[in-house]
Amino acid sequence: MKLILVPVADRPECARALDTAFDIGRRIGASVSGCHMRPHRYSDVSLSAAFSDAAWRRKSTKTAPAAAKALYQRAAEHHGYDMIRGGRIEPGALYAEKVGAPHILMSILGPAHDLVVVSRPAKKGSVADMFVNAALLESTTPVLIMPQKGRKLVGKRILIGWNQSTEVARAVRASVPLLAAADEVTLVSCGAEDRPGPKSAQIARYLAAYGVRAKRVKTRGRDVDTELMDSYRKTKADMLVAGSYSRSRWREKVFGGTTEFLLNESNIPLLTLHG
Repeated sequence: MKLILVPVADRPECARALDTAFDIGRRIGASVSGCHMRPHRYSDVSLSAAFSDAAWRRKSTKTAPAAAKALYQRAAEHHGYDMIRGGRIEPGALYAEKVGAPHILMSILGPAHDLVVVSRPAKKGSVADMFVNAALLESTTPVLIMPQKGRKLVGKRILIGWNQSTEVARAVRASVPLLAAADEVTLVSCGAEDRPGPKSAQIARYLAAYGVRAKRVKTRGRDVDTELMDSYRKTKADMLVAGSYSRSRWREKVFGGTTEFLLNESNIPLLTLHG
């Protein structure tokens, strides 16, 4: 991982996302790319009328770009990052402003980054909710979703929710640099490992090739959501790595599922990658 993307707005939850991105970047030697994304003022020109309406209802919209940039520059300075204009091997802080809808911008910017850090939305249908959904579904990049509140930095003790799926396997491979920088990594498998796909022991061997010594934990699998959260607390984890939407997103929305629970109910730092 060499380049971390953070959508920037002058809000407390964004300041937390920036602190997280810069802290992770410092530990793994990555640059941080901040981007203030805004709609065109006129909805008939905007790529998303809903995004435009929600954003431009705010009284502070005219000053939002300058405030967002100031927040980003303060965060970069606090973490010892120099502002730079182009990519380089040494870590630096890049900044840009883009006009367009979140799903379009994320489809353009996401593939050019190794990780996207966003804030968990406070409510459905909000601008923050649009950014989370766009990052998950359009960026093709691992997404770290941070809780709205809290000062604790993340990535020191990581729990992997292993279910033998392609989605979580891709999330694990993409997060290897974070796992290698962690102090402790635990693989938890809920229930019998009797599905197609590698078992947790095989993933532990895979990670060992990168110098990651992962402990393995097994639970009964009777209530996956509860067992995942119990394991998260017992291991004192500060981040969960999990797959996203192993069934179709429509079915997950209608019938529920672990993905929906982790996104909307767990309120923990969640690193996931949409399959």
